[in-house]
Amino acid sequence: MRKKTFFMASLGCDKNRVDGERLLGEIVRRGHTITDDPQEAEIVIVNTCAFLNAAREESINAILDYDTLRAGRSERTPGKLEKLVVAGCLSEKFTSDLKKHLPEADVLLGVKDASGLFSALEASYAEGRQIDAVGTGTGERTERFVSTAPHIKYLKIADGCFNHCTYCLIPKIRGKYVSYPMEELVKEARGLGQTEELVLVAQDTTRYGEDLGKNRFPELIRRLSDLENIGHIRLLYCYPEAVTEALIREFQENPKLLKYIDLPMQHSEDRILKLMGRRGRREDLEALVKTLRHEVPGIALRSTFIAGFPSETEKEHRGMLSFLEEMKFENCGFFAYSREPETPAYGMRGQVHPSTKKRWVRELYERQAKISAALLQGRVGETLPVLVDGYDKIGYIGRAYFQAPEIDGNVSFVSPKRKLTPGEIVPVKIGSAETYDLFGIVEE
Repeated sequence: MRKKTFFMASLGCDKNRVDGERLLGEIVRRGHTITDDPQEAEIVIVNTCAFLNAAREESINAILDYDTLRAGRSERTPGKLEKLVVAGCLSEKFTSDLKKHLPEADVLLGVKDASGLFSALEASYAEGRQIDAVGTGTGERTERFVSTAPHIKYLKIADGCFNHCTYCLIPKIRGKYVSYPMEELVKEARGLGQTEELVLVAQDTTRYGEDLGKNRFPELIRRLSDLENIGHIRLLYCYPEAVTEALIREFQENPKLLKYIDLPMQHSEDRILKLMGRRGRREDLEALVKTLRHEVPGIALRSTFIAGFPSETEKEHRGMLSFLEEMKFENCGFFAYSREPETPAYGMRGQVHPSTKKRWVRELYERQAKISAALLQGRVGETLPVLVDGYDKIGYIGRAYFQAPEIDGNVSFVSPKRKLTPGEIVPVKIGSAETYDLFGIVEE
């Protein structure tokens, strides 16, 4: 196959992004070109998400949109597209459906098929038909081409899940939890080059090592912290029941570990937590938050919650609102329950009306917005270390330690005396605050 120009659209979570970067790495390794303009691409890869019905719809719409770029298809949307590759969770889980209903896809790849990309493309070019290459890759964690800003990198430390929450498709898509070998992760992190913020991700980061007989998550954090090219480490997707004393000590003693933790709780009320297949109770969640706040002063807590789980009542919804008031998370994400086939919750009685779920999500966001705004207002007058991410029309954009990339707001600031470079950490005097964002000036 002659040298081609590729474009990738990666949808869904940061874990999917890392899988997409392995596909990009395979492309670069073979001497092909990557573009950020889909109209210049001869081959487009859509790295799909299938976690929720809305994500599947987004993936299908993206595939159909990129298909309009076929060479010679339309004068209104000129493009050079020759082949359209559908990769990721959607093709992994719904291969037969896509083969039947999505002829626009020239190649179907699963979540571990980066190594099979080019043999599938060559077959598609040679045979002129759709190639189902799902499961044909070696599963090898090939070298990545990083798609984020140079100073921010993600490290996926495991794949799959064994929590078996009753609403979730992930175990059916990704399989059982598999921790990646620690030495390979250390080598991969070292190979990422100078990285100010390394974000650890997995379906459940806190379970690292348990599939091999022993939890080794704190040990992994220490090993990564020993690398000279790693400035700081941020933790996402830490399931509450797996936060150990050893992890808390790591927050206390490790200066490279940012005092920030993402704790997907999903609900606060005992009956709903039990129906969800979650292990904890409200009192356990409250105790964890209290412990973290006491043992790690200044720690920022983020969480996610699902509204409208089957049989959820107004009283239980109000219980979650009160939980937010009591816990005072720095930030939260809220999602309407999505009824997913092949999950135990799909057949549960008392499915909540869509309009009620929508209202509950809105009320949760409104309540959290007031909490987040009040917490940020309390930062006014402080001088915070801020990581420079880039520029906007007014000045610079960056983040404090309590703001994860793309999900927790930003710090907008000016630097009157000198030009700054993305990846720098500078002291910013906070002058004002909005609901999720701060504004300030570099303090020289």
